[in-house]
Amino acid sequence: MKYNYVAVNSKNRKYRGMMNAESRSEVIRLLQARGMTALSIDEFIEGITDENANKRFWEKELNEKDIHKVKISRKKQLTMMHQLAIMMRAGITLSMAMDLLLESEKDKYFRKILTEINTELYNGIPLSQSMASFEAFPELLVNVIQAGEANGRLDLAFEQCSRILEKEISLLSKIKSAMAYPIFLLVLTIGLIVLMSIVVLPKFEDLFTGFGSELPAITKFTMAVSDFIIHKWFVVLIIVAAVIIIYKLLMKFNENFAMAVNKIILKVAFIGAVLRKSYIARFCRMMSTLSDAGVSILRSLELARDVISNLYMKDCLNQIIEDVKIGTSINSSMARYPVFDALLVSMIKVGEESGALSESMAKMADMYEEQTEEETKRLTDAMTPAMTIIIGVIVGTVVISIVVPMFGMYRVISESA
Repeated sequence: MKYNYVAVNSKNRKYRGMMNAESRSEVIRLLQARGMTALSIDEFIEGITDENANKRFWEKELNEKDIHKVKISRKKQLTMMHQLAIMMRAGITLSMAMDLLLESEKDKYFRKILTEINTELYNGIPLSQSMASFEAFPELLVNVIQAGEANGRLDLAFEQCSRILEKEISLLSKIKSAMAYPIFLLVLTIGLIVLMSIVVLPKFEDLFTGFGSELPAITKFTMAVSDFIIHKWFVVLIIVAAVIIIYKLLMKFNENFAMAVNKIILKVAFIGAVLRKSYIARFCRMMSTLSDAGVSILRSLELARDVISNLYMKDCLNQIIEDVKIGTSINSSMARYPVFDALLVSMIKVGEESGALSESMAKMADMYEEQTEEETKRLTDAMTPAMTIIIGVIVGTVVISIVVPMFGMYRVISESA
């Protein structure tokens, strides 16, 4: 029979869960063996699986989320894996390590996730199987932990998961920080255009119109732009919204369009190089870690493919996976796709022939991570002066469009005098 229970441990921490047992007394005995005291034990009723369903309506939490669909940040995942690795290395059992994690966890939803995992561990369900039911944990981490369970080295699996997450967080952080200043300049440029069009130019337009002098072409152009932004701003918003919606619909429902866009992105100057090398770095890092964890080559390729968001590169890897299934080596299949460097193909070939694929992939991951950082810095260095020039051209155009008519006004005033 199944029983729902509420119990507290020696530190008065409350736990809820479900347990298979012959009777209530056996549930009490099993809880006591875990160092917990039962507060309530109820027979499980089929059809009511959510503990919130047994509450009165005024006791239910508003907007209660399904914890199996809750997402958690990479940093929180890293903290969990790092702590588990340390505790397992220290000889602490997995169940006790989970109890300690629960003691320190403050996030409401993550606590519920850990509580359910802990309950399932006590009921004999493997950690990887329990984690797989939550969207909070990527399939990649689940597979590494599953491999650790199979070879009896969960401590090593947790360390490998920590390294994966550390590299992911570090790489994404570097890219974001490098792009922050160019994005700031872009926003500044747009703000400057809007400010001059709405505040500055209209005042001079009234002044110029009052003198009745013929305005130069550049002034007419800037005034027309200003007038359009002031009176037809909604047209701009409609056009931008329509373009975005059409683009997203095409990307979602037109596979050829999406594939073409993703392929073009990889060829865009600077940006394409950064993205391509960051994708390859992630692919190599995942392949290295998964191979070390004991995951099969085919499964490693599938999981490493899934960390790449570019559809074109993912399609290339799909073809490589199909080739590997029929016995083709990774390097010979990969050599058919120009998106993968010759050096990468050569290193994979060396790794496959020497039986040291994991080491080769790790070295390539280090190299491509360094190159990604260099390319990102180069992109930032190129964008900064480019945006500065654009801002200068905009300001210069507005200033010229204002100054040139003033000479005409001065001439009119002089002739009148």
